[in-house]
Amino acid sequence: MYDLNEMFLFVHVVENQGFAAAGRALGMPKSKISRRIAQLEERLGIRLINRSTRRFSVTDLGQEYYHHCRAMVVEAEAAEELVARRHSEPCGTIKISCPTSLLDYWVGSMLSRFMLRYPRVNLQIESTNRKVDVIHEGIDIAIRVRMSPLEDSELVVKRLGNSRQMLVASPALIDGRNMTPAALSELPALHWGWVQSDYSWRLQGPNSATAHISFQPRIVTDNLSLLCQAAVAGLGVVHLPYVVARSTLASGQLVDVLPQWHPSSGLIHAAYPSRRGLLPAVKTLLDFLGEEFQHSDLM
Repeated sequence: MYDLNEMFLFVHVVENQGFAAAGRALGMPKSKISRRIAQLEERLGIRLINRSTRRFSVTDLGQEYYHHCRAMVVEAEAAEELVARRHSEPCGTIKISCPTSLLDYWVGSMLSRFMLRYPRVNLQIESTNRKVDVIHEGIDIAIRVRMSPLEDSELVVKRLGNSRQMLVASPALIDGRNMTPAALSELPALHWGWVQSDYSWRLQGPNSATAHISFQPRIVTDNLSLLCQAAVAGLGVVHLPYVVARSTLASGQLVDVLPQWHPSSGLIHAAYPSRRGLLPAVKTLLDFLGEEFQHSDLM
């Protein structure tokens, strides 16, 4: 079986015209290099170098063997250089998953700015609300929103920011009511999420007060755009992230139902497989997202 280290040493012996000179160039004892070349010749069953106290010479077959070994060394050096370059500068392809609405309303513009800053980076983005298997699906970064980060010993979690949450409705639906948490039960409701056996809002209020409001939704969906449209149409009160509701709040199409009461903020975080061997492009994107969220006025 061939030994690339022996080939590497043989190339240096030929190019340095001797064992002593090769040893000085590589920082290795002459005797060790001579022994390894002898092992190479024994394995091949041929003489590569004519050993003489007066002059150094390579056999004809040794010259041919040298050219092939030299080509392998060049390829190996190119591979090492490629890895070193990729490990030191942002380039290559990053595979990302992100909830659809977060991508539409917030993260998408961040990723566009990132790509303008780092033109050698390409992104493969899966817009999905499902929980992806980061490791088995080969995801580099999974951006998620939860009330608390997922506990997963196989993943590293980087906190990016908070997603401000609120209950909103059309002004016509509120119709001048004196709104309190208890009054929510008098109004139709919409649910952001999936079908379940019971539905409720857990609200935080002034002076650490809490309220638990049960409801039966008219619409259940994980599509935040649809819920926002339904709320504007007057179909019910809905729990939305501020980033989704902000334009309709600004236009007066929706109002904050209980300004002093709100659901807990969502924790926006990035999950990725490991800190070890993290590609520069992935690390750079994680740092970039952290800075973007830190300076965002939407939280």
